[in-house]
Amino acid sequence: MWRNAVRTFHPPDTAVCERASVSHPPYLIGYARISKGDDQSNAAQRRALDAAGCRRVFEETASGGRWDRPKLQEMIGQLREGDVVVVWKLDRLSRSLKDLLHIMERIELAGAGFRSLTEAIDTTTAAGRMMMQMVGSFAEFERAMIRERTSAGLAQARAEGRIGGRRRKLGEKQRREIAESVLSGRKSGAEMARLYGVSEPTVSRIVAAFRQSPIALGGPFHEQRT
Repeated sequence: MWRNAVRTFHPPDTAVCERASVSHPPYLIGYARISKGDDQSNAAQRRALDAAGCRRVFEETASGGRWDRPKLQEMIGQLREGDVVVVWKLDRLSRSLKDLLHIMERIELAGAGFRSLTEAIDTTTAAGRMMMQMVGSFAEFERAMIRERTSAGLAQARAEGRIGGRRRKLGEKQRREIAESVLSGRKSGAEMARLYGVSEPTVSRIVAAFRQSPIALGGPFHEQRT
């Protein structure tokens, strides 16, 4: 029986074995960042990234709110398919959720993965991809809520007679003084523009508005006109 088994045993194809045994680990690329002026250093991050197996680490000294960080751009530009970007913590990659998701998209487009050691996020796994999708969904929900609150606030302001935009540089009293001075001939439009630090077209619009509604002038000038 054992002899029959030995005779019927066929050794596996050598090429198949070689292909099966070739399983290269991903090339891990670390990214460490501290803000300018911080007392801390990248040493702790570097140790964590080295311990995680990173073969190269890009070290940055820049604000996490900036997208145009030189080391970040250099790292993204060198990513190849199968690489994995590793950070000690998510906020080392970016403090802005919007920028974080944009960076993650760039990493994904390069065919690379992402891993955060502190948050235990790894987009090379199904669970990690699901986690980032959830982060993206929450970000989109937050943006939608902000848009809704902004629209509701503008609608309420319009209902109450308030108009958005920049606050007027001149108060009602100052506008009346400009109109009265120009219309009475005491001052020219150019003189009033220099006096109040506004442009001549602004003075012209103020004068035109009060000319169309002379009752708005009130006071002594209105009495002189009547």
